[in-house]
Amino acid sequence: MIILDTHIWIWWTDKNPHLTADYENIIQQNLSGGIGVSAISCWEIAKLVEKNRMQFSVSVEDWLNNTLTHPSVLLLPLTPKIAVESTQLPDNFHSDPSDQIIVATARVYNCPLVTYDTKILNYPHVQLLP
Repeated sequence: MIILDTHIWIWWTDKNPHLTADYENIIQQNLSGGIGVSAISCWEIAKLVEKNRMQFSVSVEDWLNNTLTHPSVLLLPLTPKIAVESTQLPDNFHSDPSDQIIVATARVYNCPLVTYDTKILNYPHVQLLP
C-alpha cells in the first residue's frame, strides 16, 4: 500500500494536470496494493471547500463518498496509535496537524507516502515515493 497526501489524492481523483506523469505512474503501479488515504484528508478537503479555496461540481460530501468508492482506495482511520505518533515525530516535524497525522499514518502503517509538499519531502523520517 502507498499513502497519498491530500493534494495528491485530489489531483489523482480529478485528473488534475498538476499531477505529473511520474506520480500518476507510481499510483497506477500501486493500485493492486491499495491506495491509502488518511481520514484527516477528508477533513482537510471539507475545510478547503468551506473556506471557498476549492470547489467541486458536486457537494463535498458527494465528492468524498464518490472518491472513496474507488476499489483501490482505503480510508485509513485516525487511531490512538496514529494520534500519539503524530505528537512524537522525531526531529521536530513542522506544526501543521494535518501533515503530522498524515506522516504519522505513513509511519504507523510502514508505507511510503506520495506528496509534493516540500516540508514533508525534506523530512527524513518517513518513506517517500518517488
